[in-house]
Amino acid sequence: MSQPENAPQPENAGKGQSTAKKFAILCQITRAQHFAWREAVVAVAPDVDPVEIVTKMWEVTGKQTGGSYARRLDAGRDLPRQVAECIAWSSDSMGDDARVELSDDTDDAFVRHCGCPWYQWHARKDLLAEDRPGCDAWIGATLGEINKKLGSDLRFETLASMPDGDDSCLRRIWLQTP
Repeated sequence: MSQPENAPQPENAGKGQSTAKKFAILCQITRAQHFAWREAVVAVAPDVDPVEIVTKMWEVTGKQTGGSYARRLDAGRDLPRQVAECIAWSSDSMGDDARVELSDDTDDAFVRHCGCPWYQWHARKDLLAEDRPGCDAWIGATLGEINKKLGSDLRFETLASMPDGDDSCLRRIWLQTP
């Protein structure tokens, strides 16, 4: 069987693509895999609430993330800012458009997501109701694990959310003091 003249050949698949392009494709594959996993769970366990299982998956992921972040943080420096920088870096690495914003009056740090492929996937799959709870579960578990490892009391609140109709997601992170 012959192939079209300009069809990619298996031995040349991916050649000429930058590492950044390949990584962006890998991130999309990972998101697609997440939604395939969700679909499989719903098919195999129809009595299980998909929001509950997806939220639990993000909690588990957050604990792993928090352990990773905790090893990189300096407890003697501004923790909210360091954590916000970790979240923004992770998000940007996965194709989000995230940035850190700092308060002029407090040590609070803010993470603003202006673009998020997870939000786009949830919208496309008509699953926006799972988007914010998943993010909040991930951030909450991430901070919980950091608090456990460092003996801190980091907290967060969601001030704006694209799934709730805002033009970005905005989360405030602060260190609770007695």
